[in-house]
Amino acid sequence: MEFKDYYAVMGVDKSASPEDIKRAHRKLARKFHPDVSKEKDAEAKFKELAEAYDVLKDPEKRAAYDRLGVNYKAGQDFQPPPDWADQTGGQAGQGGYSQGFEAGDGQDHSAFFDALFRGMKGGGSGQGARQHSHEAFDMHGQDQHAKIQIEIDDSYQGATRTLQLRIQVEGSDGRPRLDNRTIEFVIPKGIRAGQHIRLAAQGGPGMGAGSPGDLYLDVEMLPHLLFRTDGVDVLMDLPIAPWEAALGAEVIAPTPTGQVEIKIPAGSINGRKLRVKGRGLPAKTPGDFYFVLKILQPSANSELEKEAYADLHTAFNSFNPRSQIEELI
Repeated sequence: MEFKDYYAVMGVDKSASPEDIKRAHRKLARKFHPDVSKEKDAEAKFKELAEAYDVLKDPEKRAAYDRLGVNYKAGQDFQPPPDWADQTGGQAGQGGYSQGFEAGDGQDHSAFFDALFRGMKGGGSGQGARQHSHEAFDMHGQDQHAKIQIEIDDSYQGATRTLQLRIQVEGSDGRPRLDNRTIEFVIPKGIRAGQHIRLAAQGGPGMGAGSPGDLYLDVEMLPHLLFRTDGVDVLMDLPIAPWEAALGAEVIAPTPTGQVEIKIPAGSINGRKLRVKGRGLPAKTPGDFYFVLKILQPSANSELEKEAYADLHTAFNSFNPRSQIEELI
């Protein structure tokens, strides 16, 4: 079954007072009453409104609903917590409503309503009933997810960061409210894009004696001007001149852990990868660092440069860069 957001049905905030709820019900009941309304599906909406009002007007029902609703959103697949009837002392499915959780006005209720309130014991009013409703619901809090973006240097060196969150907590009146929380956490060495960091007990609050859920920080790697990652391997495009590719050369190039001297083999082609073993992301088996050769063609602007290209053309007169295409025609 689907979880029902009774506050959305009533068009009120979760902090709405009993007077706000009563006014909202009076207004919407007139709007959707089947005898006078021209709205589409007025009867269904009127029944849904009556059910929502039946819950939110009753302090005990509302308190129970609020505590359960912390972990769910409207339309989300819902099943009562394990041993729900045992936890609440209820007799679900045996018909009738005990004191404090009675059916309102004899209207039909949804399966969602019945799963929560039918046959629940421990009704009545006052502090004793509220205390019972708090003790009856023991449920582990919902795990939550948030995205974080890190630099590639964070993965190489590890880091400590802080995160600002707005979370739902239980107020002194037993109802949920939003609160600001600052969390300090560690980015471990070797963390990669697509992995997550688990912060235990920093997720959704539990119900009753239930423990809070966990918060999972899903890691995204921020783009770097020079480097990119592929799993535990790190790559960088290394520009070289045509004569360096043809004749070979030794060049100095950067990596996230410092500069290295790279030997470019003679006869290298565009896209060739040169590996520096173990210079990738830290791991049980560290990744490798790859320089991907990118041959840059210089422009011929001066007469001397043009003469150099002419000499190159003469020296490589037999070279035809389109020979493979011509063979296919």
